[in-house]
Amino acid sequence: MPPTARRYRRGVHRYRFLLTRQWVILTLVMIALIPTMIRLGIWQHHRYEERTARNDLVSRALHATPVPVERLAAPGRAVTRTVKYRTVTATGTFDTAHEEVVRRRTNADDEVGFHVLTPLRLTDGRVLLVNRGWIPASGSQTEFPQIPAPPDGKVTITGRLKADETTAASGIKQLAGLPARQVMLIDSADQARRLGAHVLGGYVEQTAPQPRSGRPEQISSPGREDAPLNYAYMIQWWLFAAAVPVGWWVLVRREVRDRAARAGRESEPQAEPAGV
Repeated sequence: MPPTARRYRRGVHRYRFLLTRQWVILTLVMIALIPTMIRLGIWQHHRYEERTARNDLVSRALHATPVPVERLAAPGRAVTRTVKYRTVTATGTFDTAHEEVVRRRTNADDEVGFHVLTPLRLTDGRVLLVNRGWIPASGSQTEFPQIPAPPDGKVTITGRLKADETTAASGIKQLAGLPARQVMLIDSADQARRLGAHVLGGYVEQTAPQPRSGRPEQISSPGREDAPLNYAYMIQWWLFAAAVPVGWWVLVRREVRDRAARAGRESEPQAEPAGV
């Protein structure tokens, strides 16, 4: 047999262990891991792009020139993502007689309390829902809390435009049978039925003027989503995918060396016992 053929046969024989059940299963698992990790990296890339786009949209909205709320909101019109967080102004009179509180809301320190929801009757007769901020929950939560009063008479406020809250988006259920003047979600359609008025869609988180007493505590600006974290996960998954075949080859080479070492020990002549 030619030397080349002999070397080929020895090489084939050296790697025949790859056909064993253990190695076939290991190889198939590693083959399956590669596209799975690549797809996970692609998913993280999409998450990175989505979060980056949302961050850019929120940043542009927060830094845009304030406009009258009537330009962006109207009764029955949903607040879209393109105008969400836009800074708006509104002029009217606060209707504290129909003020409500939104239950189970937290402040920047994760303290549980209420958001103060006060209708603002605009100069044209329509109503804008204004979230004036957070107050702590003190005493019985079945009683309407003491709320610092807003300015009397006509006032011009500034705030961030927000969309109506829904259970699907927030995970908060709109419960029935709540104590008087308490709600779980801010919904302009529900408020329109309660007030019997034309209520602008969505609501405004008030940022100015600031309350003199420090209460209600104003709601902080929306934070940026951690898009770079998704980018790091994307790189991590793709590095894992690249490492799989490298790791498989390292295991194969180690197995070849171990088998060659065992074969060498078995082929060594056995020493004869002394004195024979």
